[in-house]
Amino acid sequence: MNNDLAQQTPDYVCRVTSDDGDIGRGHLGRFQDVEGRTPVILTTSQMLTTGVDMPTCKNVVLARVVGSMSEFKQIIGRGTRVRDEYGKLWFNILDYTGSATRLFADPLFDGDPVKLTQEEIDEDGNVKETDVIVVEPPEDETGEMNEGNGAGGIIDGESGERRKFYFDGGSVQINSHLVYELDSDGKQLRCVRYTEYAGEKVRALCLSAPELRAQWANPEQRSEIIQRLAERGVSFEDLAAAANQPEADPFDLLCHFAFNAPLRTRRERAQRLRSERKDFFEQHGPEARQILDELLEKYAEHGAAQFVLPDVLKVPPVSDHGQIGDIIKVFGGADRLRGAVNELQTLLYAA
Repeated sequence: MNNDLAQQTPDYVCRVTSDDGDIGRGHLGRFQDVEGRTPVILTTSQMLTTGVDMPTCKNVVLARVVGSMSEFKQIIGRGTRVRDEYGKLWFNILDYTGSATRLFADPLFDGDPVKLTQEEIDEDGNVKETDVIVVEPPEDETGEMNEGNGAGGIIDGESGERRKFYFDGGSVQINSHLVYELDSDGKQLRCVRYTEYAGEKVRALCLSAPELRAQWANPEQRSEIIQRLAERGVSFEDLAAAANQPEADPFDLLCHFAFNAPLRTRRERAQRLRSERKDFFEQHGPEARQILDELLEKYAEHGAAQFVLPDVLKVPPVSDHGQIGDIIKVFGGADRLRGAVNELQTLLYAA
């Protein structure tokens, strides 16, 4: 993509370096997201060699000489993932340095090539002659064709049965929670810590903590984020267990693992709102202030689900103020009640 077009459509092209921090990781996360449409081009230096999975990447461009075989394998690995449902069955290597030509000539890397094509060109760059060389798989000692990857194929152990282990006495705890992502062909496996995996998925949805906060404060947008994370296997209970913070707000858990933000408990958020935004409560009548404070206390104990209207109006202690119609009258109408509860949530996540 030329520079003029890149300037006109900056969302399509991103350059990420380690100095970009959370915003850079957010762009990287969106580039990794198989459902995201932007960015389509990501340029960086030595940040895509290890630990970054890009299932739909179709082009890997080498703009510097790669001298290490292991580093070359890692870079090329960004494109070897297969995702049939997204039409990802191939990828290109655009090499401006000659590294690919030199390092691919290694039978131990990916086995011997099935077919070699050799072309001879004239001074004008036109193809004069093309030779196709078919390479037959080598035979093993039994005379059968070996179609392995240069390492002798797969060798089964003495027993393929799973073993059961028993532990008597002492204490047992989970040392780490890992996520394995397997390609559709079952050949490429990526293993990352569950918390790192969750952070990647959060950054794919929101580039920064302020962007996540703005969406989280809106009940409808918050529900959408929760649903999309659930579809990707992100559980707030698992994140709370990993952080050893069962009382933490889900928003703080997401910010902590995605953007390295400090963790707060739900009660800390509630107390901060009570002390710093007294003006919000004072604009309502005494009974309305009491209902809002009760909603805030229910949030501190059980979470943001306590803000769902009209369900929360049907359970104590809010229901002690009367029927739903009676509570609506306390606030001067259904719209004012809904507005007060929404503002309560916005202020709750304002900082």
